[in-house]
Amino acid sequence: MQPQVIIKRNGLQRIAYTFVHSFNGLRWLCQNETAFQQELLLFFPLSIIAFWLELPAMHTLLIMLSMVFVLFAEMVNTAIEAVVDRVGLEYHALSRVAKNIGSATVLLSMLCSVAVWGTILWLNK
Repeated sequence: MQPQVIIKRNGLQRIAYTFVHSFNGLRWLCQNETAFQQELLLFFPLSIIAFWLELPAMHTLLIMLSMVFVLFAEMVNTAIEAVVDRVGLEYHALSRVAKNIGSATVLLSMLCSVAVWGTILWLNK
């Protein structure tokens, strides 16, 4: 089996391939990652509610960004888990630490989102 050659692209071709790879990553997450799917199931109705509340534009933006932050954290957590699993499926203390930190990142992002929602709803009651 021949080793793959990494092709370094430049200019517009690099940008186009970046979008392709990013889309492939999002598609994989949507098809395979249950936690990401669940977070998307919350993201869409909560986005509709955020716009329905007719909050000031800056408040709506903050709410939306806080929810995107949760999705972002889940992406990073999934990437960490994939790399750790790629290295080896046997138990290792550092693998556990990496996965726990990735999970903590998601939890912290969710707490931040809840805090943003709560603060904005409290300010606009």
